[in-house]
This record gives sequence, C-alpha cells and structure tokens, in this order.
Amino acid sequence: MQFKAPFLLILSLLCLTCTTIKAPEPYGPLPSERQLTWHDMEYYAFIHFNMNTFTNMEWGDGSENPEQFNPTQLDTRQWAKTIKDAGMKGVIITAKHHDGFCLWPSQYTEHSVKHSPWKNGKGDVIKELSQACKEHGLKMGIYLSPWDRNHAAYGKPEYVTYFHNQLRELLTNYGDIFEVWFDGANGGSGYYGGANETRKIDNKTYYQWDSVIDIVRELQPEAVIFGDGGPGVRWVGNEEGWANETNWCLLRRNEVYPGYQKYIELRSGHEDGTHWVPAECDVSIRPGWYYHPAEDSQVKSLAHLVKIYYESIGRNASLLLNLPVDYRGLVHENDARQLMAFKTQMDKDFSINLAAYTQVTATNVRGNSSRFEAFLVNDNNPDTYWATDDNITQAALTLSFEKPTKVNRIVLEEYIPLGQRVKAFTVEAEVDGIWKLIDEQTTIGNKRILRFDTVEALKIRVTISSAKAAITLSNVALYHAPHLLTQPVANRDLEGNVTLSVADKNIEIFYTIDGSEPSSLSTKYHDSFIINEPTTLKAIAYNPDNNEKTSTRSWYFDISKKDWKIINLNSGDISEAQKCIDDDNHSFWLSGSSSNTQYIVIDLGKVYNISGFNYVPMTGRWPVGIISQYKFYVSNDQNHWTPTAQGEFGNIKNNPIEQMITFNPVSGRYIKLEGIKIIDDAQQMSIAELDIKTR
Repeated sequence: MQFKAPFLLILSLLCLTCTTIKAPEPYGPLPSERQLTWHDMEYYAFIHFNMNTFTNMEWGDGSENPEQFNPTQLDTRQWAKTIKDAGMKGVIITAKHHDGFCLWPSQYTEHSVKHSPWKNGKGDVIKELSQACKEHGLKMGIYLSPWDRNHAAYGKPEYVTYFHNQLRELLTNYGDIFEVWFDGANGGSGYYGGANETRKIDNKTYYQWDSVIDIVRELQPEAVIFGDGGPGVRWVGNEEGWANETNWCLLRRNEVYPGYQKYIELRSGHEDGTHWVPAECDVSIRPGWYYHPAEDSQVKSLAHLVKIYYESIGRNASLLLNLPVDYRGLVHENDARQLMAFKTQMDKDFSINLAAYTQVTATNVRGNSSRFEAFLVNDNNPDTYWATDDNITQAALTLSFEKPTKVNRIVLEEYIPLGQRVKAFTVEAEVDGIWKLIDEQTTIGNKRILRFDTVEALKIRVTISSAKAAITLSNVALYHAPHLLTQPVANRDLEGNVTLSVADKNIEIFYTIDGSEPSSLSTKYHDSFIINEPTTLKAIAYNPDNNEKTSTRSWYFDISKKDWKIINLNSGDISEAQKCIDDDNHSFWLSGSSSNTQYIVIDLGKVYNISGFNYVPMTGRWPVGIISQYKFYVSNDQNHWTPTAQGEFGNIKNNPIEQMITFNPVSGRYIKLEGIKIIDDAQQMSIAELDIKTR
C-alpha cells in the first residue's frame, strides 16, 4: 500500500505527457477522405470491352453498327472472379469509348446494346458487372469517353447536355462508384452522324468540367475523378505502367488540363504542387487495350508484370492493369493464367514481414511520447506512426534483429493524412559489424518499395536525410523475397554466339546441346558459346536456394547467318532488308509498296541441302504486311529456280507466330520467298526473321 500513491502519480504524469504532446501540424496539400480510400485500393483492373472488341480496332470511328456487338458467352461473374482471385480490389469498365457505343441501354441514344443481337437487345453490361462486383466484394468504376465520334452534335452545346445526361445515368443506376475515369483524347475525325469530318473542341472548356465535377459530387460523393490533372487522381504520363522514382502526390492542378502537353511532368508530379492529386499507372496486360486474337501469344511475361508492380505501387502510385475481354465476353485464359502466376509471385515476395521480429529505435521521438514511438512503424496499424519534433527534419530509424537475417525488400509508408514530407532518404544494412549503403532515394509518399541484392544483416537503418517538415512514418516492413524463377531466354547473333538469360541474376541456368534433358548436373551457363551447325539447345533455370527449377525449354538453331546477304528484292531498301536475317525477331523489314508480287532473294554464302524454312511474322501493336500465302524457291545460280513449297500460313492474322515449313531436301545456295497474298490485301510485305532448315 505504501507504493500506491507514487505509482498513481507516475501514471498521471505519463498520461499528462501523452495528452500534451500534439501531433504534427498538417503540411502542404492533404488528401481527402475519398482519396485516402482510393490509396488503399492500390491494385485494380481496367476492362476494355466494347464495339472495338468486335471490329478488331483500338479506336472505332463511330460508324459501327450496333448489330456488330454480339458476345456469345458474356459472363461478368467470370471477370469478377478472375479479378478477385488475382488480388485486385476493383474494376473500371469502358462504358462508352470514343466510338460512342454504350454498354448500357441509355435512354439518350440508339447507339447502344439495346439495338444489338446480344440478349435480343435486352442486356445491360454495366448492370451485370455491378451485380458481379457486389457478389465478389469488388468496387466498380466507370470510364466514360467525353469524345464521341458517333454523335451528330459533337462539338455543339447539345452534345455537352447529352454527355452530362449519360454521366447521370451511369452514376445513378449502378450502385456505388469508386472512380470516374475521363480519357484525355478529345476531338478529331469521326463519323458524327454521317458527316464524316474532323471536329475540334476546346478541351479545357467545352465539356463544362465544373458541371461534370458537380454531377459526380452530387451523385457519387465518395468517387475520385481521374483525368490528366485529376482533380482526384492524375494520369502518370505513360501507358506502360510506371512512375518516376521521385513521385509526389502533389500537382499544380490548375495548370494541367485534358491533353496536357507537358505530360512527362505527370510521372513525378510537382514538389510545389497546390493540390493532392496522386498518380495512377494504367497499362494493359497485352500490347493493345482491346482484345485482338493476334495478341494471344503476346501477354506480358511474369518478369515484366513484376517489374510493373515495383515501378507503380512501389513508387507511390496505384496500378490499373487492363484486361482486354475477348469477343466471347470472357477474360482470355492466357491472361487469367498470367494474372495468377503474377499473384503467386507477389504473395511469395511479401509472405513474411521480418520487421515484426525486430526492435526499433529512433534518433528522435516527438516529445519523447509513446504516442509517436519508433515501434509504431511495425505495429500493423496504419493509423499510428512514428513522428519527430517540429524542428527535426533529419532522423534515423534502426531495426535490429536478434541474429543476422536475410533481407532484400523494404517497404516504407508515410502517414499521408498529414501530407507528403520526405524528400530524400537512405537505407543501410549492418553486415558483419560494418554499415553498408543499400540505396539512396527521394520520395516515399503512400508507399515506396525498394528491391536490392540480398544482405544478411543484423540491423537495417533508414535515414530520412531531408523532409519538408517533421517526419511521419506509419510503416516500415522488411522481406526476404525468393528469387524470380522464370524460364531461360536464348538468343543467337549473326556470328553464331548464343546467350542465355533469365530475369533474376541469382538464378542459375543449365543446358545441353546433345539432345538430352538438362538438370542441375548439366553444363552451367556462364558465358556465350558458339552454335554454327544444326543443334537443339535445351535449358532449365534453377534456384540454388530451394532447388526449384523450371520445365525444360528448347530451341533449334540451324546454320548461322554470318555469310548471308540480301541480293535482290522487288521493292524497298535493300540495306533495310538485312533486318529480316539479323537473328532478332523484334526487328523487321517492311518492303516498299507494290501491286506486283513481293519477293526477296538471299545468298546463303555456300551450297546447303535445304529441307525447309521458317517465317517469323512482324508482331507488335500494329503489324502490317504479314504474308498469308507464299511460294519458296531454291537455286544454285539465280537463273534456274526450283519451287520447293507453296501454301498458306493458316490463321496467321489471328495468331502471328513463327511458321515452320518442311519439304524434300534440295541442294542450293540461293533462296527466294514470294508473298503471293498479304493480309488485308496490303501492298507491302514484312518479315521479322527468315531461317532455313538443313537437317
């Protein structure tokens, strides 16, 4: 009983300390509640599905017939399940793209699903998606193109009323909307009710943006508005899914408008910004935004998707990943498969937060108050944070392990309700008693993730070297991500030098050239090697940390092309034609334009027994000149040509992959390929790569 009074006195003093130490004052522009909710989304889907899906276009001109819209298996529940299973938190749908076709039965136009064969004109894609989102616990957003290449009144005041009315429809009839997305593309050529002309508008004033914002605020007060300059969320200045390493959530918003010419600034924001307008990184899982069968083999690789994650979410932005729903009305199985591989990898990268097993100390704690203590950065509570005194804008946190621990990821988060403050920081690791600099960076914001080579550290130190005001960090997490195990890639140059590579330098490669299956006991790849003769190369990637390996990947290399030479063609630049024999499938030769049959003649340097050829078509977003029907010849003197193969590259328009043709062996030094028919009756012929078989 004699200690009761002193104990109560001490407790009272501690409580008094807690209540008298105030939180840091907010600094600079601050996020609204709706923006804070949006920040928590981080990763969500874009769905491009509309008339363009059925016309194989990216931008329709508005002349399309609603009867062309006819998905055979449309299932928004499949979309929602795929998106949910992939770890995304929401989806934004292209309710109307630039061609003006509406995925809902708008009462203001006949150019919509109500005049399509789908469900006999009784369907409503937006309604079905809204219901699917509710079933799967996803939030829904709406993309509505301001530009309408179908509407006869576009460019006149009547269209603005129409645009506003459609916005009201979408924000009234489909439940809660988390984001309203306005594209920056505005004005240009179009159908415009049959006028078929070019119309230009003032994209700063024509749409009456103040009224648009008022409509959104009235009908969906919790929705953020996306545009080049916001006002709620900004474009990141590219469609490749990355932000700059320095990325402020701030923007001089009144300077930015739809179609902003200085869009490169949007990749970093403005350090002296007047408003809180964070960046959203939009990117498609394929080359195009809409579905094109020709891109079924061009889904982004796992390594590419992982890179996008770390350069978007990991750089203080959100990730809006597009899924081009196909003409069946489904997320394509290739896309779904890669999404799940991506999720599996990211789950591995962030499986165990090692910071939870550390003791955290700081060089300064605000008022020495437990309310702002260092340990709050790993208490798994986003509403608590470590803070420094008002005059302290340089300070360090040290996270100490009980024993040396492997680390190769760090996640940092500022307490952004009080503003974005950090301008520069470093990360160090204490290894064998010596501090080693891991990285030196600039902004943090909502979330910053750094990847680095694995260190076995006893301590990790984060030093904020420059901040605008008192430091506030809500989270510091540490991880040991496994190596990224992806199949090897093989390349051969003109001299026959073969290189093997993988996405992660810590992954080992083993290979064989005798036809046997490779294992970790096979030849280990260290440097390039020569293959000049017909050879089958097989390789695996191997993770030495856990003995995991990939399935075998194999390549067939025939004779090298070091002595090959283009000697004749009927149109185009002969020096440019070398690109079709440079052993690089990403480069291509495009002939000149000619109404005559296109051909190319190659000197192989000496006589070979030729038993086939391979044609690699041009790929990418806008391939042209792809051969659909061919003739192939062999000669010893360029005067007498032996036809060896003739036929069609089946379905090459929809599936532009390498075509392998074999025939009875013919001896010759010269080869000629004729493009008898070109896709879409084009008058140019393209070749990404041409090879022969001699075995």
